[in-house]
Amino acid sequence: NNLMGSGNVMPEYRTGKARVCVTVGMMTTGYDCPDLLNLGLFRPIFSPTDFIQIKGRGTRLHNFLTNLTDADLKADISASENKIRMEKTTFKLFDFFANCEYFEEEFNYDEILQLPRPVGDNLGDGLGEGNIICHTAYKYLGDDSLESITEQQIGPAGMRIDRMFFDRFADVVRNDDVIINAVEEGRWDRVADYIRQEVFNRPEEYYTLDKLRRAASVDRRLTIREIVEQIFGFITKFKSKDELLEEEFAKFMADFRPDDSENIVLLRNFFKMYAANAEFRGIIDGKRFAMLATNPAFSTDDFRRIPERYRRAIPEYIKDYVSLNQFAG
Repeated sequence: NNLMGSGNVMPEYRTGKARVCVTVGMMTTGYDCPDLLNLGLFRPIFSPTDFIQIKGRGTRLHNFLTNLTDADLKADISASENKIRMEKTTFKLFDFFANCEYFEEEFNYDEILQLPRPVGDNLGDGLGEGNIICHTAYKYLGDDSLESITEQQIGPAGMRIDRMFFDRFADVVRNDDVIINAVEEGRWDRVADYIRQEVFNRPEEYYTLDKLRRAASVDRRLTIREIVEQIFGFITKFKSKDELLEEEFAKFMADFRPDDSENIVLLRNFFKMYAANAEFRGIIDGKRFAMLATNPAFSTDDFRRIPERYRRAIPEYIKDYVSLNQFAG
């Protein structure tokens, strides 16, 4: 992704000339290529940690408008009726060795690995009587054909390897008497403080809010209270970013009661963009409205159609009554 060049079809699209990258043991930690759309696994993987890191190469977020250098073309895309979606929302993982199936169905995450104990009194010179393992090369001389192909869509719940991290944290919370008592007494500040000090960032699991959010497949930030409420059954699921935005907009509508002649859809889009997008808030608050010409989700024409009173009322309402931190991804 650092070999910048021009695409063959559209010269204005800045892209890497190398379309395929082959690596051995390098696609785990420390490699970031956010515009990657296809990831191929051409070897078996037996470490769940390696598997998480490898598939994480594909989960990076990216907006392809950032690769487009033609300002006029950006404006055309932003003003198009179809509102072409330029954000990366999915990626494909081509798994040639059933690694996904292995970690979803077969791998025993609860197994306690027993290391072989050396035999003999002298443990420091490597002359014990333990097992000797010889590695030999394997050469396959058969037909190199693809026997079958199936496609599986990973849903919002994510893969088992992701869910188990959250489940382990839930077990810790449910078995802690301090947390149980504080929840029963409704002392949520006590719950949050205790978890931050006694449960988070421990070397055994190193739980953090961000890791728990990703394990729960939620598209926004979660609070400790929300997580504990879900664990103890006070709520059945975590609301998505859009669900929370809809609730906040409904409260705004109840207070301002727009009439039938006003474009409710446009007001809703403006409300959601201002609440959830820090860059958009900066444009509106800084009165840099010309920058909306290249905004793919809310154009200059859209802003002009917003009645004057709502251009002021919506930002003021959100700043006074809406917690913006919850909408951060």
